[in-house]
Amino acid sequence: MQFTPEHAEIRRTLRAIIDKDINPHVDKWEEDEIFPAHAVFKKLGDAGLLGIHKPVEYGGMGLDYSYAMVMAEELGHINCGSVPMAIGVQTDMATPALARYGSDALRKEFLAPSISGDYVACLGVSEVGAGSDVASLKTTAKRVGGDYVINGGKMWTTNGTQADWMCLLANTGEGAGHKNKSLICLPMKTKGVQVVKKLDKLGMRSSDTAQIFFDEVKVPLHNIIGQEGMGFVYQMQQFQEERIWAAASTLGGMERAIAMTIEYTAGREAFGKSILDNQVVHFRMAELQTKVELLRSLTYRAVEGHLEGQDMTQLASMAKLTAGRLGREITDSCLQYWGGMGFMTESEISRMYRDSRLTSIGGGADEVMLGIICKGMGILPGQKKNH
Repeated sequence: MQFTPEHAEIRRTLRAIIDKDINPHVDKWEEDEIFPAHAVFKKLGDAGLLGIHKPVEYGGMGLDYSYAMVMAEELGHINCGSVPMAIGVQTDMATPALARYGSDALRKEFLAPSISGDYVACLGVSEVGAGSDVASLKTTAKRVGGDYVINGGKMWTTNGTQADWMCLLANTGEGAGHKNKSLICLPMKTKGVQVVKKLDKLGMRSSDTAQIFFDEVKVPLHNIIGQEGMGFVYQMQQFQEERIWAAASTLGGMERAIAMTIEYTAGREAFGKSILDNQVVHFRMAELQTKVELLRSLTYRAVEGHLEGQDMTQLASMAKLTAGRLGREITDSCLQYWGGMGFMTESEISRMYRDSRLTSIGGGADEVMLGIICKGMGILPGQKKNH
């Protein structure tokens, strides 16, 4: 991956906002179990950081995906996982399909204010009975006159209590699960949209996650993104970018966990020497740092292929799988060397431990990633083997 002065400028700009406007408040937001998304997103939007690889005619920078990856990596310097995740929903989960396939009117109405930071977006895919199994979701959007009438519900919706609009995946027809779905821009203040509750989570405490019901919700037919029936395909494309983003966004936090643990163990003595001086500890830090560099190389390679227009489903899935598992490994190993302090809620390493657990679940569970990788290798049961 070749980095330019423009890449470095994005890092500097974002780091300045993180240091001044985000990290000083993270502990309070964690305590409150919510952060002010509109205020934070407006800061980022004013700096141009919410539309790095979005079209310039809607307020974006029009840069390639490598610049978005640099931003994702830099978000790892935020002292929690919640805020980076919420930003990622805005930039790389709820808006890619709209930017790519939405009508001009739809992009002016929903994409432009999402890029400027005036709107907060959420993604409505997962349901109580359909998380990683996207094809089996039950929410319907039926044509009635000039509207879609939406019924059903969504679960585990990041930004859900603060969002201005949802990129909603719903069944707009009958037939096969991968051919009967559409993506629809749904304003959250529409009559019949009910935010049932803010969910209580193990980690990602300062991110608001909602359960949402739809009861006879009407939106105009022209709020559909792209073609009717193509929603599953569009969402799979969004997942590809989401999974690359997920891997990139973990790198900074992983390195920070290692650096924090080195500093802590170097200053803590037991049996006449620092904890870090024990070979089991400093060798472990070396192993973990090596694994982070391996994940970085894999992620960068996926980005390079994506930039060249290749289908990166395989490498994106490998990177996402690795990021989830490595995040768990690093935070578990590091917490152990913090001893009793690592088990304290106020310790940042314990926050990292809790927050990192979601990477192996959200955006497709580890087991789903393994299935995708096996399919790419041609070794799923029932597949025609080429070996």
